[in-house]
Amino acid sequence: MSEVPGDSRLVAGRYRLLSPLGEGGMGVVWRARDEVLNREVAVKEVRAPAGLGAADERRLYARLEREAWAAGRISHRNVVTVYDVATEDGRPWIVMELVRGLALSDVLDAEGPLAPQRAAHIGAEILAALRAAHEAGVLHRDVKPGNVLIGNDGRVVLSDFGIATVEGTSNLTMTGELIGSPEFLAPERALGRTPGPESDLWSLGVLLYAAVEGNSPFRQNTPLNTLRAVVDEELPPPRRAGALAPVIAGLLRKDPAQRLPAAEAERLLRVVGAGGTAVTTPVPPGPYSPTVASTTPTPVGHTLPRPPAPLPTPATTATTGVPPDRARRATVVLVAGVAALLLAVGGLAWALVNRDKGNEGDGDGNGGSGLATGSSSASPGATASSPAGGGTDGGTTGNSGNHGNNGGGNGGTYTPPQTVRVYAETVHGSYSGTCPPPEAQAPAFRATITVGRTPASVDYRWATKSGESSDSNWKTLDFEAGGPKQQQVNHVELTYKQGGTYHDRIRVEIRSPVEARSNWIGFSVTCEQESPTEGSSYTPNATNAVLRRVS
Repeated sequence: MSEVPGDSRLVAGRYRLLSPLGEGGMGVVWRARDEVLNREVAVKEVRAPAGLGAADERRLYARLEREAWAAGRISHRNVVTVYDVATEDGRPWIVMELVRGLALSDVLDAEGPLAPQRAAHIGAEILAALRAAHEAGVLHRDVKPGNVLIGNDGRVVLSDFGIATVEGTSNLTMTGELIGSPEFLAPERALGRTPGPESDLWSLGVLLYAAVEGNSPFRQNTPLNTLRAVVDEELPPPRRAGALAPVIAGLLRKDPAQRLPAAEAERLLRVVGAGGTAVTTPVPPGPYSPTVASTTPTPVGHTLPRPPAPLPTPATTATTGVPPDRARRATVVLVAGVAALLLAVGGLAWALVNRDKGNEGDGDGNGGSGLATGSSSASPGATASSPAGGGTDGGTTGNSGNHGNNGGGNGGTYTPPQTVRVYAETVHGSYSGTCPPPEAQAPAFRATITVGRTPASVDYRWATKSGESSDSNWKTLDFEAGGPKQQQVNHVELTYKQGGTYHDRIRVEIRSPVEARSNWIGFSVTCEQESPTEGSSYTPNATNAVLRRVS
């Protein structure tokens, strides 16, 4: 039967498909009508990828059935209700309540960063759903904005338990698969350890950070670099979180045992959501220490490929400072996991890891690694990174440490990949008055650009969604060797539409040393009367920026 919308396909003799609500890499969610109860429902269909083996296809369909079972055993207003699991053409179809509204990811795309109070309210509702799931023995394992629905009535609903784990059941993921979205994955899961409820709390912390800041804290330009950042990098201080900042910091502690307990986190989120201030239990002071791997990591989803050389036998724990052998173990486990992830999703990139090469080693304490990465741009608001090069800074920048000759090699140095993080914010977001708008009153913006190491030269420009901008030329921002790694740039947007209101969005685009983009920022210019200036454009003497009138 045809599956084209409008053909009214009937599934299992009961559920008539009306129109697609969303589509992903492995399936479609349909708006449908239950012909028996005469009500609209959501029906999730899974389409196995072409070329998938019969065994993996069975696992895929079993995962879908488990989603229904996992969500069906949770009774809570913040968890999507599952009505039925139907079978059609040998495939299961999950029938769920139809939540009318938008995914949180769509809300963020449309509105930009949320106010801390609103984000805290949404976070408290998600956490209530997670606590109900955890009490039922279910770990969600994929908490992210795309799996949170905001109903038209304000209800917040956690959906998509398709990769959830249930106590007392066996793993149903495909061999070698590392499941979950890398930028929301907890450090312990990235390192192959057994996840617990605290892993879902970490993902919630990343979601809250992304909701108020406009970008997730650890996202980089490849899954491999993203997971490395999750494990090794400090949390970038949030700028817009306000009263929510202590809660985010408490949820994003690298050690699962030190994260905020779920009950305390929900209480604090309710306080912030009501306009109050969160006060968390202080963490004992001490220097930052990257997460490290145990010597025999517990599989995630299914057994990950083991590194070619045996790992050292002494067990390790997190301490201040990272000995070279321990850093090597963490890197090997992480890279092996990410390599499995990339292969499982169709070979997006390859991670080649060489370790214990004697005199050929890099001597960086990580056993040396070479990456073949694509040239795709970083996602909006992301931190982008470039492949590691020879460098001249001795490889001691950031968290790479200075391991010198400790890698068993000849004392070669390792230069970490260059990274660029960019975040844009509003100085003046709107103008109303005579046009052209005076430069001092026109919409103005500020961007903060941070590089991973110096020296560096960053090519950037301000770009609008419409393509109409008073100044879209590329500029270069230089970071001197040994100088600050963070600088700010400003922009005044002089574009306007005579006799009406001009709405647009603007962001910063970076093309080198790596590609990156900031978050979008909306702005508006309202012209209340005709400009006394003839013609469609002029160039102000003060700035030499071309003022554009949009017809």
